[in-house]
Amino acid sequence: MDASEFSPWSITATNLPIHARNPIHTDDGGRAAGFPGALVAGVTVYAYLCHLPLASHGMSWVDHGGGEVRFKQPVFDHDLVEVSARISDGTTLIEAHTGSPQPRAVLQPTLDAGGAPSLRDGEDLSPVTITLDTPYGADYALPAGDDLDVCLSAGIVHPAVWPDLANHIMHEQLARGSWVHTRSIIRHHRAVAVGSAVTIVPRVIDRFFAHGERAVVDMHFMHGDEIVTSIEHEAIIDLSATP
Repeated sequence: MDASEFSPWSITATNLPIHARNPIHTDDGGRAAGFPGALVAGVTVYAYLCHLPLASHGMSWVDHGGGEVRFKQPVFDHDLVEVSARISDGTTLIEAHTGSPQPRAVLQPTLDAGGAPSLRDGEDLSPVTITLDTPYGADYALPAGDDLDVCLSAGIVHPAVWPDLANHIMHEQLARGSWVHTRSIIRHHRAVAVGSAVTIVPRVIDRFFAHGERAVVDMHFMHGDEIVTSIEHEAIIDLSATP
């Protein structure tokens, strides 16, 4: 994927009420963690980053693309988020900026995610089955202000649904108090129709301390016996923890 394929785009960030279950996405929780207010969820910022490959490559990216996203600095409610692509050391990067030279989040996209890697050895978490419809459907990005209709017109689940569901696993089974999604490697193996039921199979493959306790979780998203998406998901699951 070449940076010249992507057109710059901007949007005013929206902190969605659905994410308030994590205190860091509330004003009180954000201030308690040392920020001036509520943080916009990383998955919302990821949805904004997805706008560029969706607009340029459409369903081919949804069907077998993906990428690695890293969250560098927080985005706050009503920030103007400018999304653009550039080349760095021969690699295409899609970046979200809010007025400072340093990006808030960076996506290294790919059009060929390859096959699903096996879950690595670790600690099994509980599988979760969910039906993919609003808010986890084709219209995922609409409440955040992005009305691009690539997924809506095809009736296909928006790609930002996958890390949001991974966050659900982190929140329900690992997080203690406020927590922060830091990065994900997301591989699409097949587009999934709205209304499909998927089972998330998660396994913790690493825990370590860096600005709090972190966990890295491998996840397979299964539709029947088929892996439709795989994710390596990392988050600070306890901001107060020390070694």
